[in-house]
Amino acid sequence: MTDAIPKGKQTTLGLYLTAREAYERWKADPAGVMILDVRTVEELIFVGHPTMAWTIPVAAQGYEWDSVKKEFPMRLLSDFTARAKTVADPDDTILAMCRSGGRSAIAVNLLAQAGYKRVYNIVDGMEGDLVDDAQSVFAGQRLRNGWKNSGCPWTYKQTIDRMLLPENQ
Repeated sequence: MTDAIPKGKQTTLGLYLTAREAYERWKADPAGVMILDVRTVEELIFVGHPTMAWTIPVAAQGYEWDSVKKEFPMRLLSDFTARAKTVADPDDTILAMCRSGGRSAIAVNLLAQAGYKRVYNIVDGMEGDLVDDAQSVFAGQRLRNGWKNSGCPWTYKQTIDRMLLPENQ
């Protein structure tokens, strides 16, 4: 299956699920499976989040334009693993997600380095992959799959009791 996973979404553990598969896995064992959302607080506020997810951002949004990369780069948060350890043990089953599978792959790899063994990357994330049909009015938009587009439950309501944010951003 690794061949079908884009390089930027691959992890050292090699465990992958789609958003729909992740939701079904959580539904089958809500006490034994953690949905981990590693996106920024800004993303949760404006895009929404899975109703049952723990939010532990792996990176923070930067606000200085990188003219070479043509983007506002993100920076990894050095305390990500320490925050995750406060709510999850290395033998727990964790299903990690971000917008579309890239940052969650980073989070999976960081947790794997810390000894976690059952951390899956939700490869289509919250918003999904880009529509690649140039003829579609939705070309370039994240509407192909993902948590929101797969009928999985999500909300805009903030669940502060399941957020572990960095001390100093």
